[in-house]
Amino acid sequence: MNAPMTQFAKPWVANPDGYRVPYEVFTDQAYYDQEQEHIFRGETWSFVGLDAELPNKGDFKSTAIGDTPVIVTRDQTGQLHVFKNLCMHRGALLVRESRGNVKSFDCVYHQWSFDLTGALRGVPMRRGVRGEGGMPPAFDMANFGLDALRVEVMNGLIFASFSKTVEPLADYLGEGIVANIQRIFNRPIRIMGDYRQYIHGNWKLYAENTRDPYHGSLLHLFHSTFGLYRATQKGFTYMDPSNRHSLLKATASAAPTSASEDQEVYKDVRSYNTEFRLQDASILAGRPEFEDRASLVINAIFPNLLIQQIANCLAVRQSVTHAPNAFEIVWTLFGYADDDEEMQMIRMKQSNLVGPAGLISMEDGEAIEIVQDAVIRDGKKTSVLAMGGVHSGSVDHMITEGTIIGFWENYARYLSLGRELKK
Repeated sequence: MNAPMTQFAKPWVANPDGYRVPYEVFTDQAYYDQEQEHIFRGETWSFVGLDAELPNKGDFKSTAIGDTPVIVTRDQTGQLHVFKNLCMHRGALLVRESRGNVKSFDCVYHQWSFDLTGALRGVPMRRGVRGEGGMPPAFDMANFGLDALRVEVMNGLIFASFSKTVEPLADYLGEGIVANIQRIFNRPIRIMGDYRQYIHGNWKLYAENTRDPYHGSLLHLFHSTFGLYRATQKGFTYMDPSNRHSLLKATASAAPTSASEDQEVYKDVRSYNTEFRLQDASILAGRPEFEDRASLVINAIFPNLLIQQIANCLAVRQSVTHAPNAFEIVWTLFGYADDDEEMQMIRMKQSNLVGPAGLISMEDGEAIEIVQDAVIRDGKKTSVLAMGGVHSGSVDHMITEGTIIGFWENYARYLSLGRELKK
């Protein structure tokens, strides 16, 4: 006789045996559409770039908030602006290049021209030709500037919001997250390079992944084998008062772990093998550069930013959505403007730890895709988050999924889950 099918508890609630998240949230177009409206274009601040990416007047970069294309630019006075990448005439994509330096933005379709502040400055044939045609007398160019977003800059990180009422950025982040930004971005930086990773999965699976210390020393062979991060190391997880943002921090050097304890904790874990050796171990030979001597810091900022310190490898990662089953990670690696030559080489070598083929990070994209491929058939079933308890919040260890629960609590709040989504 077949066993009766499990009756899952109502999702979005903390049940005694775990917090439940329905799989359909990763596959259903209705959720995706609501996310774009209520999260990415809602009462949030989204990361759009680094001040150091636009050093000169006239510099711009194109990016996206969720799946909405935007332009980040520095005008002739040095002021930063963020606009929707949308010509106000007929809706064409205004900028197609990823970055550059211009005096104006000129639409390829009908050559409408906008200055670096977003104001419309030129309309070909506005007064017609030989007295025929042209715009009507009521047409006022001042009414057709680019759609501008609110902009705030913190320690060189550029954030933008579609909302006119979202709280100031410092309040949105909270004191603890601001402190980590000030810790990392404590002096001028130098951009080392960037790359993009396209993943056939849902962006929220990556949001879970980057808030998940549980998998860190289990999925990632390199972490546990070579001691960059082990569950036995001293660490903690911090969440801001709203539980929107999280900070995972481990300090390998502060409390060295014993071999016997490591063997006991990882005795049944395939991704732990201290017999492995590197032919060139110099990738692990970094230099201490922060007073707290943290070896691993992963700071996830809702909804689209991750700030990373892995040894001496520093980076920001921006999530860009495309569809329920597709998103990109834009990685930007950096060091400090005053780095000596040796430290520049250390950072370059350690950059091989992360990214699409990184010695640490390459498993994350694969893990996300194997979840996406499986759950598409079981939308009404749920995942379960229970490690460390069934509630969000800061704890003085790293064996927890509470940081992920915090993400989902805020996600449910922004989408007003509890009432039926419109399909």
